[in-house]
Amino acid sequence: MRKLTYYIACSSDGFIGDPNGDATSMFAFLDEEFLGYLASTWPDTIAAQGREHLGLKGAENLHFDTVIQGRGSYQLALDAGTASPYGHLREYVASRSLGPSPDPNVTVIDGDLVARIRELKAEDSELGIWLCGGSQIAGELLDEIDELVIKTYPQVYGSGMPMFGGAGFAVTDFALQEVRTFGNGVLVRTYARKR
Repeated sequence: MRKLTYYIACSSDGFIGDPNGDATSMFAFLDEEFLGYLASTWPDTIAAQGREHLGLKGAENLHFDTVIQGRGSYQLALDAGTASPYGHLREYVASRSLGPSPDPNVTVIDGDLVARIRELKAEDSELGIWLCGGSQIAGELLDEIDELVIKTYPQVYGSGMPMFGGAGFAVTDFALQEVRTFGNGVLVRTYARKR
């Protein structure tokens, strides 16, 4: 069974973006040390434009062969003129309003998201599935998430888009596996779901 990993950036108080989903304030922390870590450890999570800039075009995927994102996250790429931001992965967009896929590499999931994720997890592959965002689909898929990789930036938003939007109250336990710290104050915490 493949893992579904929620690999996400968030503020110190648990928001993945401002009330409109904008997280560009976190870009200020992409210094040489942290970018080097992302490029060497998580190259499969860097979008096509960033991969080219960092010399990662054609780099091997280390963790994932599939990415799932919500309409809001995907819309950022569309607005930037990119219909396949993660062309090195199989791309899925969970959306009931997008309509037909604008790119042959992108599959739109407009039906039962949980059932589709279970099908993807049951596939035979050594690589996992990356839940890229957004908040609402993370809330909908909470019971399916096997691992959390949280890049925590030293900022407080006060309010905004939570990591798990729309999820009702329920305690879900994860075990801390690793913590990486960086000179710019960023923490990367990895948790495995307790079953």
